[in-house]
Amino acid sequence: MIKVGIIGSTGYAGQELVRLLLQHKEAEIVWYGSRSYVDKKYADVFRNMFRLVDAKCLDDDMEALADAADVIFTATPQGLCASIVNEEVLKKTRIIDLSADFRIKDVATYEKWYGIEHVSPQFIDEAVYGLCEINREKVKGARLIANPGCYPTCSTLSIYPLAKAGLIDMGTLVIDAKSGTSGAGRSAKVDNLYCEVNENIKAYGVATHRHTPEIEEQLSYASGEKVLLNFTPHLVPMNRGILITAYATLKKPVTYEEVKKIYDDCYKDEYFVRVLEKNVCPETRWVEGSNFVDVNFRIDERTNRVIMMGAMDNLVKGAAGQAIQNMNLMFGLPENMGLELVPMFP
Repeated sequence: MIKVGIIGSTGYAGQELVRLLLQHKEAEIVWYGSRSYVDKKYADVFRNMFRLVDAKCLDDDMEALADAADVIFTATPQGLCASIVNEEVLKKTRIIDLSADFRIKDVATYEKWYGIEHVSPQFIDEAVYGLCEINREKVKGARLIANPGCYPTCSTLSIYPLAKAGLIDMGTLVIDAKSGTSGAGRSAKVDNLYCEVNENIKAYGVATHRHTPEIEEQLSYASGEKVLLNFTPHLVPMNRGILITAYATLKKPVTYEEVKKIYDDCYKDEYFVRVLEKNVCPETRWVEGSNFVDVNFRIDERTNRVIMMGAMDNLVKGAAGQAIQNMNLMFGLPENMGLELVPMFP
């Protein structure tokens, strides 16, 4: 059994890690970490865990946890993982970080967009960006995984095939994104109160959202050129889900069949990426509660653009599910173990 520790187990992503790992045949949670609820029973924080989890919440003592766990998930705000990881810890255990501390390879870019100093830059080059569909072989041998952000996961997987094929003008790329409120985390914020969110939709982080450089970096690797793009997220009144709609100019005329083959060839062996049938648009309701990403495209001959679309659950494939997918690869297990989740409906 893989002994698992979770730092930040009482946030939305942390609780989702617990929910999924309780069903994993080869994993045992040995540490429920939470600064806010030390010594409180985990099931008193999340009543859905009543009679499923008897443990109490512990602090975030990384040194003690490294001796107890084979792998540590850090589902914490930016900066925390970087402040507690060190070489001695990485000699004893593996870390899958759900924050952005090690996703962006350029320290100055990270510090600019996140507004904090990076205190462990020595581990950035070693950290593997844990988008399994693209970096699978690197993930297998990693000590430190930078689990991708939710928007970057959906955006990259929706656009990646055409970026890699060189079919789109990357300088024309625009991404419009929608997310449920759980993407903002569990901490109390006025903007996330029921009366603020219900019956409302709004753009936020316009031209400043911190996932922008992460998306640009990954699509730069895919296309082989430096990518600058417009990324605009929107908050919608639902609990879970992300929908991406991206637009780019085509470099040459193409048929539906040609583009469909590019997507099919790219994802033909991927369990978690589902390329939809012609004219079927991705919807969040058909991926909710699962680790699937549904993608598709539409060619607009009138404007010579292609519209690329993707939908996924931000807490599963966008956070906890993808983290477990990474864990499975790191420990030589089937990639979908514990993640064969049928999407919930209604």
